[in-house]
Amino acid sequence: MVKIAKKTKRYPSDLTDEEWEQIAPLMPKPGRRGRPREVDFREVINAVRYLVRSGCGWRMLPIHFGPWQTVYGWFRELARRFLFQTIHDVALMVDRERSGREASPTAGVIDSQSVKAPHAETRGYDAGKKIVGRKRHIAVDTDGRLLMVNLTPADISDSAGAQMVLDAIRKRWPWVKHLFADGAYDRLKLMDKAAYLDFVVEIIRRSGDQKGFQVLPRRWVVERTFGWMIRWRRLVRDYEKRIDVSHAMILIAMGGNLIRRNAHP
Repeated sequence: MVKIAKKTKRYPSDLTDEEWEQIAPLMPKPGRRGRPREVDFREVINAVRYLVRSGCGWRMLPIHFGPWQTVYGWFRELARRFLFQTIHDVALMVDRERSGREASPTAGVIDSQSVKAPHAETRGYDAGKKIVGRKRHIAVDTDGRLLMVNLTPADISDSAGAQMVLDAIRKRWPWVKHLFADGAYDRLKLMDKAAYLDFVVEIIRRSGDQKGFQVLPRRWVVERTFGWMIRWRRLVRDYEKRIDVSHAMILIAMGGNLIRRNAHP
């Protein structure tokens, strides 16, 4: 990390030249008409990464990145074009191939996390965690790379949120066949949907005589992913009013981890 920090221009969250080379071809091309585009997409990505990593507000972005209104406007435009999703998925496949695996996974782990969302348009109360906010339903591969995320109010059950995750996985990662989950997902509707979509859902349960904390096979992988997620301070809580903005923030964080790992193995 010390060597990487020396390559960044100002802040540890800035893209190094190696990282920028990976995502530069994915940036939108300038239009044929109108005045020339003046924005520097590298600076826009640096600014958004700084915001998500540090947890600051839009109006508190350092002046080196230019007017925050410009950064925010381009962030919304790039999110609308699914650019952050594309960057994340491409980096995920590159990272899998770099580690000797097939680009598309065949197995995954699903779980959920409830976080406080003080400014959300719609939120719910998770009675189990005693949290008012949103719930992040995620699916990861067996190494912890994020495959899919579905954001709902916190009062939505794990199994109900997972049904939308299954639909999305089948469309984006068609080779996934086997999923691991905890006992909260052992519900008839979810199992019926999994069978309809040609998934095998394996429930990993705690042993009856277990006392205290114990690492369970497969399930610890998704918990580690949640740990990676909240290292980006903007994700410790869900500060976003809109769900699509919150979804983009998660993709920026997890895609940032993959890009850095690919560029500096």
